[in-house]
Amino acid sequence: MRPDPGQVLHFSEDPTIERFVPHVAPTSVRSEPYVWAVGWDRCPDYWFPRACPRVMAWRGPRTTDSDAERIIGAGCGERVHAIEYSWLKALMEVRLYAYRLPADDFAPIGDPPHALVSQVPVEPLGPPEPVEDLVGLHERAGIQLRLLDTLWPFWLEVTSSTLEFSGIRLRNARR
Repeated sequence: MRPDPGQVLHFSEDPTIERFVPHVAPTSVRSEPYVWAVGWDRCPDYWFPRACPRVMAWRGPRTTDSDAERIIGAGCGERVHAIEYSWLKALMEVRLYAYRLPADDFAPIGDPPHALVSQVPVEPLGPPEPVEDLVGLHERAGIQLRLLDTLWPFWLEVTSSTLEFSGIRLRNARR
Protein backbone atom coordinates (compact mmCIF):
# COMPACT_ATOMS: atom_id res chain seq x y z
CA MET A 1 0.00 0.00 0.00
CA ARG A 2 1.75 3.08 -1.32
CA PRO A 3 0.59 6.50 -2.54
CA ASP A 4 0.24 7.35 -6.20
CA PRO A 5 2.12 10.38 -7.58
CA GLY A 6 0.75 13.60 -6.07
CA GLN A 7 -0.54 11.74 -3.00
CA VAL A 8 0.53 10.98 0.55
CA LEU A 9 -1.01 8.42 2.88
CA HIS A 10 -2.36 8.49 6.39
CA PHE A 11 -2.80 5.08 8.05
CA SER A 12 -5.49 4.61 10.69
CA GLU A 13 -7.61 1.97 12.37
CA ASP A 14 -10.54 4.42 12.12
CA PRO A 15 -12.43 4.11 8.80
CA THR A 16 -14.76 7.05 9.53
CA ILE A 17 -12.49 10.10 9.14
CA GLU A 18 -14.00 12.57 6.69
CA ARG A 19 -11.62 15.48 7.24
CA PHE A 20 -8.18 15.70 8.80
CA VAL A 21 -7.76 18.74 11.01
CA PRO A 22 -4.35 19.82 12.34
CA HIS A 23 -3.87 18.82 15.96
CA VAL A 24 -1.06 18.21 18.42
CA ALA A 25 -0.59 14.46 18.55
CA PRO A 26 -0.44 13.09 22.12
CA THR A 27 2.86 11.37 21.28
CA SER A 28 4.45 14.37 19.56
CA VAL A 29 7.40 16.27 20.98
CA ARG A 30 6.27 19.25 18.88
CA SER A 31 3.70 21.77 20.05
CA GLU A 32 2.49 22.83 16.59
CA PRO A 33 -0.76 21.33 15.28
CA TYR A 34 -0.34 19.20 12.15
CA VAL A 35 -2.02 16.67 9.92
CA TRP A 36 0.49 13.82 9.64
CA ALA A 37 1.11 11.66 6.58
CA VAL A 38 3.86 9.67 4.88
CA GLY A 39 5.22 9.41 1.39
CA TRP A 40 6.08 6.33 -0.63
CA ASP A 41 9.34 5.59 1.20
CA ARG A 42 7.98 5.65 4.77
CA CYS A 43 4.67 3.82 4.24
CA PRO A 44 6.10 0.48 5.46
CA ASP A 45 6.74 2.09 8.86
CA TYR A 46 2.96 2.11 9.33
CA TRP A 47 2.00 -1.37 8.15
CA PHE A 48 1.33 -2.24 11.81
CA PRO A 49 -1.36 -1.78 14.45
CA ARG A 50 -1.07 1.80 15.71
CA ALA A 51 0.09 0.91 19.23
CA CYS A 52 2.52 -1.80 18.10
CA PRO A 53 6.11 -1.07 19.10
CA ARG A 54 8.51 -1.59 16.20
CA VAL A 55 12.07 -1.07 15.16
CA MET A 56 12.91 -0.55 11.51
CA ALA A 57 16.40 -0.52 10.00
CA TRP A 58 17.54 -0.13 6.43
CA ARG A 59 20.63 0.35 4.37
CA GLY A 60 21.54 4.01 3.82
CA PRO A 61 24.33 5.86 2.03
CA ARG A 62 26.76 5.56 4.96
CA THR A 63 25.86 1.96 5.89
CA THR A 64 28.78 -0.44 5.93
CA ASP A 65 28.43 -3.89 4.39
CA SER A 66 29.47 -5.45 7.70
CA ASP A 67 26.68 -3.66 9.63
CA ALA A 68 24.10 -4.58 6.99
CA GLU A 69 25.16 -8.25 7.01
CA ARG A 70 25.32 -8.36 10.83
CA ILE A 71 21.94 -6.75 11.46
CA ILE A 72 19.81 -7.32 8.34
CA GLY A 73 21.56 -10.49 7.23
CA ALA A 74 23.59 -11.46 4.19
CA GLY A 75 21.33 -11.71 1.16
CA CYS A 76 18.26 -10.71 3.21
CA GLY A 77 17.40 -7.48 1.42
CA GLU A 78 17.87 -3.85 2.30
CA ARG A 79 15.44 -3.48 5.20
CA VAL A 80 14.30 -5.24 8.37
CA HIS A 81 11.33 -4.54 10.65
CA ALA A 82 11.13 -6.08 14.11
CA ILE A 83 8.20 -6.49 16.49
CA GLU A 84 7.70 -8.52 19.62
CA TYR A 85 6.08 -11.97 19.49
CA SER A 86 3.26 -10.68 21.67
CA TRP A 87 2.18 -8.35 18.82
CA LEU A 88 2.00 -10.97 16.07
CA LYS A 89 -1.68 -11.78 16.60
CA ALA A 90 -2.61 -8.07 16.52
CA LEU A 91 -0.53 -7.59 13.37
CA MET A 92 -2.44 -10.39 11.68
CA GLU A 93 -5.90 -9.29 12.87
CA VAL A 94 -5.81 -5.48 12.82
CA ARG A 95 -8.23 -3.64 10.56
CA LEU A 96 -6.00 -0.97 9.10
CA TYR A 97 -7.03 1.68 6.55
CA ALA A 98 -5.09 4.00 4.26
CA TYR A 99 -6.39 7.44 3.44
CA ARG A 100 -5.08 8.98 0.22
CA LEU A 101 -4.49 12.71 0.67
CA PRO A 102 -3.40 15.36 -1.85
CA ALA A 103 0.32 16.01 -1.42
CA ASP A 104 0.12 19.73 -2.27
CA ASP A 105 -0.32 21.01 1.29
CA PHE A 106 2.27 18.68 2.88
CA ALA A 107 5.91 19.41 3.64
CA PRO A 108 8.66 17.19 5.09
CA ILE A 109 9.34 17.34 8.82
CA GLY A 110 12.31 16.12 10.83
CA ASP A 111 16.04 15.97 10.27
CA PRO A 112 16.30 13.74 8.39
CA PRO A 113 12.66 13.98 7.26
CA HIS A 114 10.56 11.08 8.55
CA ALA A 115 7.02 12.27 7.81
CA LEU A 116 5.02 14.90 5.97
CA VAL A 117 2.82 17.46 7.68
CA SER A 118 0.12 19.94 6.74
CA GLN A 119 -0.92 22.92 8.80
CA VAL A 120 -4.29 23.22 7.07
CA PRO A 121 -7.28 20.86 7.12
CA VAL A 122 -7.17 18.14 4.47
CA GLU A 123 -9.95 16.09 2.94
CA PRO A 124 -9.23 12.56 1.69
CA LEU A 125 -9.30 11.99 -2.06
CA GLY A 126 -11.78 9.15 -1.54
CA PRO A 127 -12.95 6.60 1.00
CA PRO A 128 -10.31 4.84 3.10
CA GLU A 129 -8.86 1.69 1.58
CA PRO A 130 -8.48 -1.45 3.70
CA VAL A 131 -4.85 -2.43 4.15
CA GLU A 132 -4.90 -6.21 4.32
CA ASP A 133 -2.31 -8.93 4.87
CA LEU A 134 0.36 -6.84 6.54
CA VAL A 135 2.77 -9.77 6.61
CA GLY A 136 2.26 -10.22 2.87
CA LEU A 137 2.85 -6.50 2.30
CA HIS A 138 6.23 -6.84 3.96
CA GLU A 139 7.04 -9.91 1.90
CA ARG A 140 6.06 -8.29 -1.41
CA ALA A 141 8.11 -5.17 -0.53
CA GLY A 142 11.16 -7.33 0.22
CA ILE A 143 11.19 -6.27 3.86
CA GLN A 144 12.30 -8.85 6.38
CA LEU A 145 9.83 -9.06 9.29
CA ARG A 146 11.52 -10.26 12.45
CA LEU A 147 9.81 -11.47 15.65
CA LEU A 148 11.68 -10.93 18.91
CA ASP A 149 10.99 -11.56 22.57
CA THR A 150 11.88 -7.94 23.33
CA LEU A 151 12.94 -5.10 21.04
CA TRP A 152 15.53 -3.45 23.28
CA PRO A 153 18.67 -5.48 22.44
CA PHE A 154 17.88 -5.10 18.72
CA TRP A 155 17.22 -1.36 19.18
CA LEU A 156 20.61 -0.91 20.87
CA GLU A 157 22.30 -2.88 18.09
CA VAL A 158 20.60 -0.86 15.35
CA THR A 159 21.15 2.57 16.93
CA SER A 160 24.86 1.91 17.39
CA SER A 161 25.29 0.82 13.75
CA THR A 162 25.66 2.67 10.47
CA LEU A 163 22.15 1.65 9.35
CA GLU A 164 19.34 4.17 8.98
CA PHE A 165 16.64 3.42 11.57
CA SER A 166 13.36 4.36 13.18
CA GLY A 167 11.59 3.25 16.33
CA ILE A 168 7.86 3.79 16.76
CA ARG A 169 5.75 3.28 19.92
CA LEU A 170 8.76 1.92 21.79
CA ARG A 171 7.13 2.97 25.08
CA ASN A 172 4.82 -0.04 24.47
CA ALA A 173 7.73 -2.50 24.19
CA ARG A 174 8.48 -5.08 26.87
CA ARG A 175 11.11 -4.09 29.41
